[in-house]
Amino acid sequence: MQGSRIFMVSLSIVSLFTALISDGIIVESSSYIKALFIYLLFSCLYHHLRIISRNGNTSIDYGINYSLSIGLFTGPLGLFIFEVIYRFSVYLYKKQTKTDDPDEFFHTFYNIGSFVMSNSIAFYLFNLLYPLFQDAAFGFWIIMLILITVTSMLSDIFLITVFKLTGDIKTKQEAIDFIKTRSVLDMGKIAFTNGLLLLFLNEGKWEMLISLFILNYLVSRSFLSKSQMLQNKIERDKFEQMAYTDFLTGVFNRAYMDKKMTELNQSAEHIAIVVADIDKFKRINDSYNHAVGDQAIRHFADSLKSYLSKDDYLFRSGGEEFTIIMRFRSYEECLNLAQKIRKGIENSTFHADFKDQSISLSYTASFGLFYYKVNKLLSIEKAYVYADQLLLQSKDMGKNRLSSREESIHQHSPKEAVLTNA
Repeated sequence: MQGSRIFMVSLSIVSLFTALISDGIIVESSSYIKALFIYLLFSCLYHHLRIISRNGNTSIDYGINYSLSIGLFTGPLGLFIFEVIYRFSVYLYKKQTKTDDPDEFFHTFYNIGSFVMSNSIAFYLFNLLYPLFQDAAFGFWIIMLILITVTSMLSDIFLITVFKLTGDIKTKQEAIDFIKTRSVLDMGKIAFTNGLLLLFLNEGKWEMLISLFILNYLVSRSFLSKSQMLQNKIERDKFEQMAYTDFLTGVFNRAYMDKKMTELNQSAEHIAIVVADIDKFKRINDSYNHAVGDQAIRHFADSLKSYLSKDDYLFRSGGEEFTIIMRFRSYEECLNLAQKIRKGIENSTFHADFKDQSISLSYTASFGLFYYKVNKLLSIEKAYVYADQLLLQSKDMGKNRLSSREESIHQHSPKEAVLTNA
């Protein structure tokens, strides 16, 4: 930590020395004061639109930066004055609002030093390249892209040095991965924005300069609002998923089953409600432990899910009880699928850890299936009760069975069947 602080302060001292040995402010005082005021105004205005990311103990602010254009217009000394006023204004604001990092004071020196140094190098590089590119097609914009690439690389080097000293980056690969996070599109946006600002500054088009700042602000503001809306939606979806997901098995829970049943009550579909339950589950818990029992439940859920299509629903409706809603199938198709699931469970095994050993266990399950067309006379909630009664019938007849029933509103004698474990 001490090493990183020394580096930050040293960087700012070197930037001060660079500014002092330069040719001073290379534009008229009146033009510099106008530019300084406008840049400070909009830079402070844009500050709350930045995106904050944390790398270890250090927070990084991502946002469009205008230091290149004012640095090229005024020279290193003019840039240094701008950065000092702007960065310490941000520092005081963060202190007042209690949003500052523990090392915010040193981070301020780092920001001054890194932006002044990288853009001062860009200033001298611009004066070197401009005579070579001034007659070339799009020569000015090629130079701006080169300068943004150079300043981005220098910025990454400075940041990686800080992270190396703080221990947030330990390997070469971590440094490479950090560099890869930089967006080429963002670099292009910064290059063209600073290029336009520099052209307006050189031609004294102050209204155009302010208009571009306002446009950038509106676009950035709109982007931030949409990003926040998207983030809020993602968080809402995540919380909803958590509310409707069973923590042990990852399938839908009873709350989502009730919600989905309410929706399907309006569907007028032909559906099969299947209630399935592990046979003699208490014996698993008593013979081993609840961890083995939990593993059996997870295996049961995964097995059931593996047979179903994307249109079907699987819910954990009780401890070791699951409910399936089969859709878009005939009664015979549902019956055959349920029987296939029952036999698959019977012939499968699962592995669990018990007393420092890996054990292999098997179990059977019983099923109750009720098939009907959703209608106003019989709700899905009532159909679920019928399926549960058919499950109990399978249990009473010796377990490892499938009991089923098909019912139609035009049918006086519903079909019933009990498929044994044969």
